[in-house]
Amino acid sequence: MLRIEDLETFYGRSQALFGVSLEVGEGEAVGFMGRNGMGKTTTVNSLFGIVSPAAGAVLFQGRELRGMPSHRIARLGLGLVPEGRQVFPNLTVEENLVAAAGNRGAQANPWTAPRIFTMFPELEARRRNMGNLLSGGEQQMLAIGRALMTNPKLLVLDEATEGLAPLVRRRIWECLAGLKAEGQAILAIDRNVADLARLADRHYIVEKGRIVWTGSSEDLTGGRADLERWLGV
Repeated sequence: MLRIEDLETFYGRSQALFGVSLEVGEGEAVGFMGRNGMGKTTTVNSLFGIVSPAAGAVLFQGRELRGMPSHRIARLGLGLVPEGRQVFPNLTVEENLVAAAGNRGAQANPWTAPRIFTMFPELEARRRNMGNLLSGGEQQMLAIGRALMTNPKLLVLDEATEGLAPLVRRRIWECLAGLKAEGQAILAIDRNVADLARLADRHYIVEKGRIVWTGSSEDLTGGRADLERWLGV
């Protein structure tokens, strides 16, 4: 579904990505890890056209995304849960969801506000509240719900459980596992190695803008010293 090949991205004269390559297949969950500042979010921003890669290829279902504006990339079926949640503070919960709604892929069972409220009952109870009045956990649920309302073929989550209470993190991981069971393709960036290992089929680790390791969940949890060094755990 997604193939990133030899991606190089710069911020001014400073190079951030050095030949990053990764793949996500249909219905597959893939983990993308690394310490802070190693290139994870830059890779996501390059995928979504938020920054322009200088070299390499970004292919989604065989279509080159490089050079496309972000809104066209989203319409092709990529949904983003951004780092920091970024909900619309002056819109209600329901308005945040409806603002992003679309079923361009003509899915038979599309995501709707009632379906999001079934997955996250907390949001239904706060449906008339403004986004800036929600707790951090509720905002994260809303960010996930907003991305799902676009009915994406690939859901990309950038630090979806960062800074959340343990019970909320558990809810998020349970929901992601349910999405995967339904066939949703997922690319997840997160620091919670054990939880990510339970969700994802394969993993990539990025270090200083380069992919330094890729392997299965079994490999990831095997206690290798080099993984501990790259992940800082």
